[in-house]
Amino acid sequence: MRLPVRRHLARVLVALGLISVIALPAAAPVGAADPIALRVGTVQDLDAMNPYLTEYYVGWEVFGLNYQGLVNFGVNAEPIAGFAKSWTQDGNTWTFKIDPNLKWSDGKPATSEDARWTLQKLLDIQKGDRGYVGVGYLDLYLSYAAVKDVKAPDPQTLVLTTEYPNTQILTSYLPILPKHIWEKRDINTDANKVPVVGTGPYQAVEWKTGEYVRFVRNPNYLGPKSYQDETYIQFFKNEAAMTEALKSGDIDYARNVTSDQFDQLKTQPNVVVAESTVAAEANAFTHLVFNTHEPIKDGGASTSAVRDPAFRDALGYAIDKPALVDKVLGGHGVPGSTIIPPAMAGGLWHLEPSNPRTFDLDVARQKLDAANYKLDASGKRLDHEGKPINLKMVVPSSSTTYSQSAEFISAWWRELGIGVTVQSLDADAVSALQKPPEADPPGKAAFDVVIWNWAGDVDPNSLLKNATTDAIKSGSSDSFFSNPRYDELFALQGKENDQAKRKTEIDEMQQILYDQAPYHVLFYDAALSAWRTDRFGGWPLSPTQGGLPFFAYGTAGYDLLTAPGAANASPSAEAAASGSASASAGASAGSSQAVAVVTSPAPSAAPAASTTSGSSNSLLLIGGLALVIVAIVAVVGLSRRRSAAGEEE
Repeated sequence: MRLPVRRHLARVLVALGLISVIALPAAAPVGAADPIALRVGTVQDLDAMNPYLTEYYVGWEVFGLNYQGLVNFGVNAEPIAGFAKSWTQDGNTWTFKIDPNLKWSDGKPATSEDARWTLQKLLDIQKGDRGYVGVGYLDLYLSYAAVKDVKAPDPQTLVLTTEYPNTQILTSYLPILPKHIWEKRDINTDANKVPVVGTGPYQAVEWKTGEYVRFVRNPNYLGPKSYQDETYIQFFKNEAAMTEALKSGDIDYARNVTSDQFDQLKTQPNVVVAESTVAAEANAFTHLVFNTHEPIKDGGASTSAVRDPAFRDALGYAIDKPALVDKVLGGHGVPGSTIIPPAMAGGLWHLEPSNPRTFDLDVARQKLDAANYKLDASGKRLDHEGKPINLKMVVPSSSTTYSQSAEFISAWWRELGIGVTVQSLDADAVSALQKPPEADPPGKAAFDVVIWNWAGDVDPNSLLKNATTDAIKSGSSDSFFSNPRYDELFALQGKENDQAKRKTEIDEMQQILYDQAPYHVLFYDAALSAWRTDRFGGWPLSPTQGGLPFFAYGTAGYDLLTAPGAANASPSAEAAASGSASASAGASAGSSQAVAVVTSPAPSAAPAASTTSGSSNSLLLIGGLALVIVAIVAVVGLSRRRSAAGEEE
């Protein structure tokens, strides 16, 4: 989640253009005769049904409904039972137990062999020439957890061996696939036609690109039985259309409305509005990224200036971040600095830079002059080759957040004598534009600057990985930044069990990125969402303090939704909106490293019991990540792409 989790590079083209595919009817769960349908709106379209091919945050929401990981996430991102009902750790060995009653949605037994086959398949692909699975996001969790061997000694037991003791397998997004469906498919390219066969709470049975995905309840799901029979995730062209659909009752939930729409909806009958709190939940950032790739034949950046840290640093003084928060976000966010958001692990991993840039056009001019970017007689800023600098700035069209930010920034940069041409494209076009020659399929990376968004998950690895040299080949790098010391630190922190040492290494990584400035983190934007109260109730928050019902970690929002007015033991969105939500989770488990035995109970069939499931497992998360109050806002993840309007963009 969230994600990692922005996902937007190295799209596999076979997933494009899929409109609606119906497979064997026998594989689909049977829908209710007169179904109660939940309709969730977002402005981000689904790119792929195959979880290992999706690049956008909405795809993570979809595969979270279809499939389960070995471990799921509760309302406060705590590990709870998923495909496995319990687990123990003994040094480098993890033993997961599978419920003997677990079945796939088509009725076939779901066993440890399915999990072994899935994880071994990922390991085998990682060791091959390609080196990564699908678009290169989810398989990285095996690397983070240092998994080197996987065995299934019996149908209810899975044994994982890691290179060194760590608990990152418990914070991993690794959807377990049915072996009997996928053993004849190619995980790297198969689009995964509907109806989907999984063990998640809902199964996709219909998909119309640009319109919706329809899910029906999985009759074999062992978790709580939700109130709704069907769930739709509906795709809108823009926030305005989505907001109107909410007002008219055509949808029940609108994800990431604009600040103006948020204020307007406050007076709408039967509508609740809520803002994720940046300090506790908004585990994402909107950023401006430079194309630092070496020259590319018939592509690449238009000027060598964007490859120069001094140039990028100077332009950072020509971005008024507080003004962007005020004028673009309507105050719903905080100015950005480094790539690990304050929300992650309650601020545990976030670093404020030692040398923060402040908005000062005079300083920007002085720095450009000092770096030998001179003005010509007409006032145009020249690069080191003597050419006028005219930057190509690209933004996704689905969110006004990006286009409005571009409007302000380009105006400030023009005052420095730098030309800026802003181009607004749909998310797929931006994604294709950013592909480097090293990606599969290869691209031209024909841009200078992009404004988009990254969203993190429960551990900093997914965001840190995107700036490594290895990420260029896998397609998860959007800046093509390469720094040997950064790469060295990424490897070191991934193996570090001492929380204090790991933080020191991660702090240095953040400072390197801030100094070298391949990114300017513009702001940590809060998620603004709204929902109706006349058809559904409960609306559980994830996390319980400062979170939102959907597009979080886990499926609690779907599992625990109730009839309108019905009681729900989980702290609800209605209660939070009225200021009466109970204060609960969010405390860190501290820095204890000794995790000898960990067991998670299977989820209860009763929603009330499920709200406390896994609450005794806070010691699972090593290095202070115990009860991580993190839920991804719009976006993406992945590191996943979320966007202020769903671009996770």
